[in-house]
Amino acid sequence: MTANAATVTRVRTGGPQEDGPKILEHVMGWTLVVVVAMLVTQLGLL
Repeated sequence: MTANAATVTRVRTGGPQEDGPKILEHVMGWTLVVVVAMLVTQLGLL
């Protein structure tokens, strides 16, 4: 009973949404990877 009451009264705090556009997250993630790779290459760190 107490575990159920605790989960019902919990309020969302503005964290990551579960129903967001997954393709946008993937595109932005790979864009970040490419930008970091270009930066590392330009600075001669690799």
